[in-house]
Amino acid sequence: MKKIGIIGSGTMGAGIAQIAATAGCTVRIFDTNEAALQKAEASLKKIMDRLVEKGKIDSEEKERIQNNIQYVNSLKKLKDSDMTIEAIVENLDVKMNVFSTLEKFVSDDCILASNTSSLSIASIASSLQKPERCIGIHFFNPAPLMKLVEVIPAIQTSEETLNISVQTIKDWGKTVAVAKDTPGFIVNRVARPFYGEALRIYEEGIASFPEIDSAMKEIGGFRMGPFELMDFIGNDVNYTVTESVFEAFYYDPRYKPSFTQKRFSEAGYLGRKSGKGYYNYSEDGKMSVRKDLRTDSKEKVSDKIIFERILVMLINEAADALFWNIASAEDIDNAMTKGVNYPKGLLAWADEKGIDWCVSKMDALYEMYHEDRYRCSPLLRKMKRENRKFFN
Repeated sequence: MKKIGIIGSGTMGAGIAQIAATAGCTVRIFDTNEAALQKAEASLKKIMDRLVEKGKIDSEEKERIQNNIQYVNSLKKLKDSDMTIEAIVENLDVKMNVFSTLEKFVSDDCILASNTSSLSIASIASSLQKPERCIGIHFFNPAPLMKLVEVIPAIQTSEETLNISVQTIKDWGKTVAVAKDTPGFIVNRVARPFYGEALRIYEEGIASFPEIDSAMKEIGGFRMGPFELMDFIGNDVNYTVTESVFEAFYYDPRYKPSFTQKRFSEAGYLGRKSGKGYYNYSEDGKMSVRKDLRTDSKEKVSDKIIFERILVMLINEAADALFWNIASAEDIDNAMTKGVNYPKGLLAWADEKGIDWCVSKMDALYEMYHEDRYRCSPLLRKMKRENRKFFN
């Protein structure tokens, strides 16, 4: 895979192009917007200059990487690509149209990949005459820095396409996690409780945004708390993903969106990019606690209780992903540590806490609420009966 086509010159597309070019590939970035292409080229130059300043690369390496990338405004110019990776708007109809058009120009051997974070790869592949060449290759932002890449074969994807794609991404210096083509794949599925349960705790009046964030950072060792992270991602983006996952899972209550996040999104309190979210942000990006018009918490609970409630929900989701064969235990834990910087793999964390602890915590939540949201994964129950761990 020496000739790579990238569709979309936004942050993600440009980041993937940088990775491939650094690995020695010839890259063409396509975009219909000439201004966007110029912006991508200028942005890459700044990134390369910073890397030279920091001593990460020398001037010759900088020139080599930049010379490996061309910026084009016609899909036809991707015709000699060995692999193309699409990184455009998360809209299935738009993606399917791009793929069916692109297929007319490229060779029969060209692999057509999508960087979608949650859309059906099978649906995208169905737009092609040769669907066996289609696959999901999901990078995380910022792509050059994040080690993980999820590779998602559709039911139509050939074994050859999967093997070549996995090897290519490994050759680019990334850690690969192979995931089943289900909503959210690994990371965007397993991470839902990090946001959803934090919002639920807030809505119940148990703790404030800063209190919940503090618990997850101080006790759990997470780099950012859930509300800080949602502000960083953007409340509109995070809410839309939650809503789409909820719908894709046939309205399973475990993925039910939050009215709090919906209202913040509707109010334009999107987080860092709007200056207001769960926190306030100054022009230089400095964060400060916003005044909450709601009354104080009903009852003060310990940081440990908050942390353990969110943690066990995350563990339960990871166990269920393994139960449904979404990915291997190793790939699930790698996905969470290298895709979203969790301090530990969730299944390894379960082993550390004890499977009995996980089951009893989930059962206590179910006993309190009697909601299907808090059902314990069958795999955890089975492992408790058999006195097993995820890792020996």
